[in-house]
Amino acid sequence: MTATSEKSIFISPPPFDKTSAYVKLQKFAEMPFDLTANGALTASRIEAMRADAQGFSYLYGFERIDQETLKTLILLAQERKVCEQMEAMQKGKIANFIEGFESEKRAVLHTACRDIFDSPPLSEEERAARELAKAEIEKLKQFIYKLNSKKQFSEMIFVGIGGSELGPRALFEALSFLHHKDRRVHFISNIDPDAVASVLQKADLSKSCVVVVSKSGTTIETETNEQFLRREFFRKGLIPKDHFIAITTPKSKMDSSEQYLERFYIWDWVGGRFSATSMVGALLLAFSIGMDEFLNLLRGAHEMDKVALRQDPIQNLPLLSALMAVWNRNFLKLPTIAIIPYSQLLHRFPAHLQQCEMESNGKSIDRLGRPVPFDTGPIIWGEPGTNGQHSFYQLIHQGTTPVALEVIGFLEPQGNLDFEWKGTTSQEKLLSNLFAQSIALATGQENGNPNKRFPGNRPSSLLLTKKLNAYSLGALLSFYEHKVAFQGFLWGINSFDQEGVQLGKVLADRLMKTFAAQRQNKPSEPFALGDALLKISQEIGGSR
Repeated sequence: MTATSEKSIFISPPPFDKTSAYVKLQKFAEMPFDLTANGALTASRIEAMRADAQGFSYLYGFERIDQETLKTLILLAQERKVCEQMEAMQKGKIANFIEGFESEKRAVLHTACRDIFDSPPLSEEERAARELAKAEIEKLKQFIYKLNSKKQFSEMIFVGIGGSELGPRALFEALSFLHHKDRRVHFISNIDPDAVASVLQKADLSKSCVVVVSKSGTTIETETNEQFLRREFFRKGLIPKDHFIAITTPKSKMDSSEQYLERFYIWDWVGGRFSATSMVGALLLAFSIGMDEFLNLLRGAHEMDKVALRQDPIQNLPLLSALMAVWNRNFLKLPTIAIIPYSQLLHRFPAHLQQCEMESNGKSIDRLGRPVPFDTGPIIWGEPGTNGQHSFYQLIHQGTTPVALEVIGFLEPQGNLDFEWKGTTSQEKLLSNLFAQSIALATGQENGNPNKRFPGNRPSSLLLTKKLNAYSLGALLSFYEHKVAFQGFLWGINSFDQEGVQLGKVLADRLMKTFAAQRQNKPSEPFALGDALLKISQEIGGSR
């Protein structure tokens, strides 16, 4: 099979705005379903607009759709062949590319990192990828066993940025009740020296391993912070090689047995923002919650990966969520989505999803390099409920710009500790707020006092499961990863590169060289920032 034929499924369907479904949906959006109408929001509607898989229930009856709109959204998915694209992606076909232009031209196989439980491989490419992933898991098991036996390290300093920190940290924070009580983890991502200094105030370096994560080994923030830490280990009379662990690609600058106690590998088919279930998150989680629980997380992610392969959109939870998001973004013209987990333990999860979605779908060209004539990725933001209800929900309820909500909830607390007060437990109060907000946003409230009027028709979807644990967290992570990919498939864009972060890096490198030259030549004189900025802007302007 040639490279062109491998990629054809990603570029052969009619463009998003040329499908027959697109025209129909534009018409429906002129008079979308009115959630405020009498009898609009009923128990039968909520039950009918519900999908279940792997212990999760996805409720979309609070969205501004009716059955005709839903059928047409499903037609859109069929016309865009998104299920076929998802299958091709998980089989390891080249999914990261722009046809006819220089691009990364890579497979996208983060799913292979959790397909390690002996299910039949989807393809030879997927088989080869998962064998590499399984080998790293076995190496990790042996490393964790030695670490536990020797009791050498009780602390970890985790150094990475972007996808090398956001996802792993969100998962780590979400499973706090599973943390081993004799282990501590510190995170350093920002190049800000105060970030390193604050960790050095707390960490016992003699008992710490330093996990450095960089695919290329040349990420400037991570490189700088690693060398900063190495200096401090030397100052304490410690040998860095006995403490530093690399997570990188084979043969990168960091793939050095002379510099690191151990090296774990990822590959170019694992994108940074999709890497939390690869070795990028594996070592951190195995250290903090144990190998068994980490494997449970992989199981949950793998099971949701299989849900994303379902051909029936009504049974495919990530695809349904993507269709609701595209309806809100492209047809109702809502520019933002607030992701609200009603769980304090998921307080870092919206930050991870911010990168996962905005870095993936913040694109303005299609897979053929042509400008797209429609909106793509929305702005993603969010905080835990009920905190948000006492801050930004004012704008969501009564502001001039409607905001779509994606709400995540759990029926039971992770910590198994609850408190009854005034007839209800804390968890019941939390859930009461979750449901009440979706109802209030949908139905609104009429009032003779305009200050007390709520317009309603503010859409939301709910994703619910019994309890936040390693398995359900893995499934939740996979759900959102595939929702992001499905949106990209619908729009016909490449969700798997990130050229948008490169220009700033290039300019920052030029400014760093200017700083260095200034220090070397005239260390006592102030840095002529204005002159430097003018020179670089002129160079960039001339290169356009």
